[in-house]
Amino acid sequence: MMVDDLGIGDIGCYGNDTIRTPNIDRLAAEGVKLTQHIAAAPLCTPSRAAFHTGRYALRSGLGSTGRVQVLLFLGGSGGLPPTETTFAKRLQEHGYTTGLVGKWHLGVNCELRGDHCHHPNTHGFSYFYGLPFTLFNDCRPGEGKDVLADLQNTLWQLTLLGALALLSLVCVRVCGLLEVSVSVIVAVTFLSLLAFSVWFVPFELLMTWNCIIMRNQEVVEQPMDLDTLSQRLLGEAQGFIERNADRPFLLFLSLAHVHTPLFSSPGFVGKSRHGLYGDNVEEVDYMIGRMTETVDRLGLANNTMMYFTSDHGGHIEDADERGQKGGWNGIYKGGKAMGGWEGGIRVPGIFRWPGRLPAGRVFDTPTSLMDLYPTLTHLAGATHSDRLLDGYDLMPVLEGRTERSQHEFMFHYCGAYLNAVRWHPPGSESVYKVHFFTPNFSPPGAGGCYDTKVCSCHGSYVTHHSPPIVFDLHTDPSESRPLTPDTEPRYQEVLQQTARAVEQHRATLTHSHPSHTQPDPHSPQSEPVLNQLSWEKILWRPWLQPCCGTFPFCGCTENTTSTLA
Repeated sequence: MMVDDLGIGDIGCYGNDTIRTPNIDRLAAEGVKLTQHIAAAPLCTPSRAAFHTGRYALRSGLGSTGRVQVLLFLGGSGGLPPTETTFAKRLQEHGYTTGLVGKWHLGVNCELRGDHCHHPNTHGFSYFYGLPFTLFNDCRPGEGKDVLADLQNTLWQLTLLGALALLSLVCVRVCGLLEVSVSVIVAVTFLSLLAFSVWFVPFELLMTWNCIIMRNQEVVEQPMDLDTLSQRLLGEAQGFIERNADRPFLLFLSLAHVHTPLFSSPGFVGKSRHGLYGDNVEEVDYMIGRMTETVDRLGLANNTMMYFTSDHGGHIEDADERGQKGGWNGIYKGGKAMGGWEGGIRVPGIFRWPGRLPAGRVFDTPTSLMDLYPTLTHLAGATHSDRLLDGYDLMPVLEGRTERSQHEFMFHYCGAYLNAVRWHPPGSESVYKVHFFTPNFSPPGAGGCYDTKVCSCHGSYVTHHSPPIVFDLHTDPSESRPLTPDTEPRYQEVLQQTARAVEQHRATLTHSHPSHTQPDPHSPQSEPVLNQLSWEKILWRPWLQPCCGTFPFCGCTENTTSTLA
């Protein structure tokens, strides 16, 4: 069960004493809580790619070198390549019925509408119901624009200029002030209509193009009704468990909460002490409680592992006149889209499996969302893949056989750029974090990129550090006191060990990297795979757009009834 954009500080069992999350807290009390559980990226698309494959997103071509760091259009051709293998695919091969209910955000089509090369069904999920894209502000009128807002404004201005030029030419010709040929007027008319189409069709109709619901490969609602979405996702998830209670199953419940626009479900609005955002977190807790109740009611608890997490940290810059709309990341610095700062990548990690996992245990060893892939394949009895994985089987930690994971090093990316490295030395409680560069916060002195709402990872948007900035997360989890050679006896060793680890890591990303050269941690890293986040892959193409009906007249409504309290 994965929440979207949830901050680690939003949950009671992780220290929040004002938002009520009794059901999530119960999972932790009855299972294992991980306090240093790390997302592989601080944004949706790359984090989820790494989660599904057990590999850094860069290996899938989902590390960005520029402005666009996530998929922006459902009608684009980028996504999780068919050559990648997900944990769902491995479990499907070993007899599990697999289902995904909720958000995907890893693409749909490659070359033609309906080829479904990136679709969840292609990547091992026997059943899919939910959002092939994601929830974003354009899905609810009046909530503003999320997708390339500055480009939209530029295109709109060009459209107005074209219309003004056309009107001026027509007036000049009619009034006889100047001889203007018909061909000039036709050409300007064509250019004006072209500018209008380039702006209006992909951007003003975004709610129709991006905000849809699919059941397997069929579009069942376009645009989607957010007022009933929570109820439908919960009902579909419960129904999947009930239908498959007598056979091995894997369910990934990928919630649309708590990404903006926030939900306004009648049973929860105004009930929390933290405005609409707090209401949404408490609704998430309700849904998790219903899922737990379903597992227990069907007598599956002792034979079912339940896992709760978030795809990355909370979006701290997201607010309007109504208040804060993004999550709280507790004592950790930064948040969503801020590279390797802890607040954007440290997420809740709770495993519950009565009779198999010790109840109430807490582990602070570094673990990763990428660890789910090898953990699940191990439990399913799958043979070891020849594919390079960046995650490790968590069962030795979860079962209490060891208190230390196999992660000696972790690599934290900001887009395609290696931003930071985490080192947990053998036999030491210290966890060193080395930052090669940091995003430039705005305005100066702020704790995030409030001017742009999302931090960037390249060019003038970052500051490189030589020597790198070093923290010890064991004694300074908020990354507020940089270490120096005078304050840390192992300072030089930390730099040497992480530089060596970077070089070895780079060697796994490219076949041509010379091992004898000094690694440049600031340069983009890439395998010989196609960049899925290039402009060519990102931009909207009408022939790739999923459609209910006959394109471009797309539209349908799913027959639903509200069941959520």
